[in-house]
Amino acid sequence: MTKTAGEMVTEARARIENLAPDQVEKEMAAGTALVDVRDTPELEANGRIPGAVHVPRGMLEFRADPTSPYHQEPFDPDKRIIVHCASGGRSALAAATLRDMGYSNVAHLDGGMNAWKEAGKPVE
Repeated sequence: MTKTAGEMVTEARARIENLAPDQVEKEMAAGTALVDVRDTPELEANGRIPGAVHVPRGMLEFRADPTSPYHQEPFDPDKRIIVHCASGGRSALAAATLRDMGYSNVAHLDGGMNAWKEAGKPVE
């Protein structure tokens, strides 16, 4: 194996913006889109951040591509996007992928839903 998943996450985190829960909450209050890349069973078992848009990680590239028939709002390469997952690994990879796709103003919730809950932030 050339690279492990852990190495890929470390590389992704080094080239993206990593945000704490307080920063994400502040940006959401100002209108920034938050995208949840967890799988549906995770949302059902652990709740979700109010206002987050659900896009499973496996569909991210298709939902983010404006030329794809699967394109979905709020994806717009010219707007701020924050992604999150359960602990921050998938969202780091997702943010790096969005950057590769031309999204220049993208970040992720470092520590994911776990960090959000530990910070006492709202969950629905």
